[in-house]
Amino acid sequence: MELYSKEYLIVKLKEVKNMGWIKNGRPGNVGGVGNTLEDLLGIEENNLPIPNAAEWELKCKRKDSSSLGTLFHMEPSPRALKFVPQIFLPKFGWPHKKAGTKYPKDEMSFRQTINSLSRTDRGFTVVVDRKEKKVKLSFDAKAVDKRHSNWLESVNEHIELDELNPQPYWGFDDLIYKAGTKLKNCFFVVAKRKKEKGIEYFLYDKIFMFQTFSGEGFIREIERGNVLVDIDSRSHHNHGTKFRVRKVDNLCSIYEVAKVIE
Repeated sequence: MELYSKEYLIVKLKEVKNMGWIKNGRPGNVGGVGNTLEDLLGIEENNLPIPNAAEWELKCKRKDSSSLGTLFHMEPSPRALKFVPQIFLPKFGWPHKKAGTKYPKDEMSFRQTINSLSRTDRGFTVVVDRKEKKVKLSFDAKAVDKRHSNWLESVNEHIELDELNPQPYWGFDDLIYKAGTKLKNCFFVVAKRKKEKGIEYFLYDKIFMFQTFSGEGFIREIERGNVLVDIDSRSHHNHGTKFRVRKVDNLCSIYEVAKVIE
């Protein structure tokens, strides 16, 4: 396989951008937008042919996608408590909507996407404590929406309706180290999408280059509410705690070098 220089890859990405609307080369494939781009560049899936490839990634996302981008998984401390499956799920969980059909009748669920700017309708928020150098999860029963009053009563059967104690957290150092190992330098391509006569087309419209992860930038984006904590667990499976980002543009502050390739 021929190695590309970074500069040559940028030239190739510009060529794809200038091709205009391109037919989806992998119809029916969830990752079709990325696979089609890889095909156009003549590269193997998830195998970027440039020097130091282990330090670089090629990512692609549809512009019309409303889904948050997953950055990495990391469970909160104290790890020994297994906070999500052992505390959040049994004490704060609610009946799974598919309990008794797809899952057992007693299947419980705990799903929350939590940011630092506001509390969820179940009273959770993210707190960035710069003095203690921790990102914490916080609960306030007074912030729970009235439509969840029955749920709040069930929570009160298990625990006092006070702040979480112990309070789950991620230490800055551990969090930044983990993020730094997962957030590689990358080329990130955003594509517009359209359908004509049942055929899907992509327009690879915007190309970003992100280089050198910034720990301070990452913490700052949590404070701004652009990086969120996503918890998704049910009785028989913990999907893991994820750190997710609202928009590709928010990645600009997470890297020391962020360029839009015109």
